[in-house]
Amino acid sequence: MTSIIQDAHAKASAAAALAAEKFLATHYGGQDAGACGFAWVTYYPAFKGNTSDGRAERRTMEALGFRKDYTGKAWQLWNPSASYAQNVDSKYAGALEYAKVLEAESGIKVYAGDRLD
Repeated sequence: MTSIIQDAHAKASAAAALAAEKFLATHYGGQDAGACGFAWVTYYPAFKGNTSDGRAERRTMEALGFRKDYTGKAWQLWNPSASYAQNVDSKYAGALEYAKVLEAESGIKVYAGDRLD
């Protein structure tokens, strides 16, 4: 199962990068313009952290780059598109695409989020 998730993560990351680039090209002529901000995806664990399934789930998500959020109840991957642009809308477009592809490829549901800087 882990290799399926890793493959899905790779496909989702590539799709996110393309979506972020396409957004900038479509709306800003490829220039890094507009509002600055951040985007991420959030994953809510299916298992409690102190069970063997929970520990395995945590190791898998950490291997993909997810880290616990400030509440300690969810896991987040910031900037899944790995975009160097500061435009919040392009990063959010990448996060949405990451969420869509990851769920389609692996069945793992993540939620996109963003905020202005």
